[in-house]
Amino acid sequence: MESLTIANVALLLGALFLLIGIGSSLLASRFGAPLLLVFLCIGMLAGQDGFGGIMFDDFRATFLIGSAALAVILFDGGLRTRTASFRGVLAPAALLATIGVVVTTVVTGAAASLILGLSWIEGMLMGAIVSSTDAAAVFFLMRSNGVRLRRRVNNTLEIESATNDPAAVFLTIALVELLLARGADSGWTVAAILAQQAVIGAAIGVLGGLSLAFALNRFAFPHGLHPLMTVCAAIAIYAFAAVSGGSGFLAAYLAGLVIGNRPVRAFPTILSFLDATTWLSQIVMFLVLGLLVTPSSLIGYAVPAILIAAFLILVGRPVAVWMCLTPFGFSRREKAFVSWVGLRGAVSIFLAAIPTLANIPNAEIYFNVAFFVVLVSLLVQGWSVAAAATRLGQRSGDAAPDPKRIEIDLPGQLELEMVGYPIAANSPVVARAVFPPWARVAMVVRDGEVLTPEGAGVLKAGDYAYFLAPPSRVPRLDRLVAAADGAQPTTLGTFTFGGDARVEDLAKLYGLHIPADLQKMTIAEAFEERFEDRVDVGDRVDIEPACLVATAVHEDKVAAVAVEFDEPMDLNVRNGALARLAPIIIGAKAASEALRRRLRRQN
Repeated sequence: MESLTIANVALLLGALFLLIGIGSSLLASRFGAPLLLVFLCIGMLAGQDGFGGIMFDDFRATFLIGSAALAVILFDGGLRTRTASFRGVLAPAALLATIGVVVTTVVTGAAASLILGLSWIEGMLMGAIVSSTDAAAVFFLMRSNGVRLRRRVNNTLEIESATNDPAAVFLTIALVELLLARGADSGWTVAAILAQQAVIGAAIGVLGGLSLAFALNRFAFPHGLHPLMTVCAAIAIYAFAAVSGGSGFLAAYLAGLVIGNRPVRAFPTILSFLDATTWLSQIVMFLVLGLLVTPSSLIGYAVPAILIAAFLILVGRPVAVWMCLTPFGFSRREKAFVSWVGLRGAVSIFLAAIPTLANIPNAEIYFNVAFFVVLVSLLVQGWSVAAAATRLGQRSGDAAPDPKRIEIDLPGQLELEMVGYPIAANSPVVARAVFPPWARVAMVVRDGEVLTPEGAGVLKAGDYAYFLAPPSRVPRLDRLVAAADGAQPTTLGTFTFGGDARVEDLAKLYGLHIPADLQKMTIAEAFEERFEDRVDVGDRVDIEPACLVATAVHEDKVAAVAVEFDEPMDLNVRNGALARLAPIIIGAKAASEALRRRLRRQN
């Protein structure tokens, strides 16, 4: 009976820790605290030096839990990544995730060797352990502070953070094997291990993703089993790749990427289930890592760990970012921001457990220093990412709150899904009644009645509208339905321009404010900059106190826009006749510029 009591106490404590972790997310959202830091602190308070007094030092169990959790988190990251977001940023992001990790490892490892008095290979191992960044921490902080990043920087960070974990794992395992082999044939050994891990992991990830997509679409599983099968398959793909000598983390990410960019049955249900599973994975992994740490043992490593963290933040990460992004024309502000938001996270602590499992000398140094580096990174960088985005001009000018969306899977239908939204008074679809051609209203709930689109007519504030749309374009529909900032628009003026007109010409005539990243661009280029996917009719770009609404699209480029004013026209152009002549003036200027360019090419 005593053993049963112990088991029940363990279940009670485990459930309580999870509930505390879930509740702490509300505090993290309110105060902008890095969520990983909150979970780690809860685990430390429950450990042997905290109030809980729980003795936990099982590195093998930690590695098992961390591996499964990271496999699910990386699979979910791939599932939510659209290949369209790779456009223009795949090369720099891939370079950051590979060469950038190597550069960070070498530069930081050299500093760690001097600071900690380790050998060169041991210093490189320390650098590899702290070389990867934590995307979840960065984007949680952005969302909690209502910050949306400019498309180029946002996509670069997302792809880099989702794909640099495998590179860090490659290097860590290779260097651990070198230490066990006492450095024999170091260069060739590392190269062979990296090549093997990358090739096998990528092959199993792609094949596993294609097989899972086929199974989901081919077999009619009982309701509710599709998402469970997906999560189990993600862990199985990770484990099979790892057992086969490849990178399980790379395989999990690529499998998610394949599934997320193919028509798959019950996709909304899978996404909803993975939301909960990913949160659970993060909470459990962070709590266990916190339990594993003995705070009293960290004190002796405080000074060298702070020095290594400062070097990593101020030198190691910036050197890698500048080397990788400069050839692609990133501005100084963009490179400075990407350098600053390289937060270290749970992967670094997870990797620091590998030397202990491998029984290599100085294993406790790697774990304690890595844990301290993560704490410093979260405290210093974590609380300043929103301020850095503002100061360095990386906020997107068209940020809007995410709408409350309900997704409904359509059995037997892979090309469309039904999504429902509450319609706010200041939603663009109310102000302009603009719908892209790929979205159709299916039904409207108004005043407790279910109406057909014909019976409902124009959408009104307070409606709950259901749309049919392709799953890949639902995020685009979010932007049309989401409530706009500020008061309800009245659309007092509307003027039409061609896509080849320059944004700065509109600004001069109407006294508009141009976001810094849109200067010197045509209207078509401005829309391409703002939207990562194909531009559609109804997409909008804000240039205060007006907005550009795409009214015609030709070959994925905006051909015409309407300039709509949402407040009385107390602008530079006060005469109504002159305002209406503006499209003709700017259109003639754009035509003459196009003619001059054509003549120059002919000559």
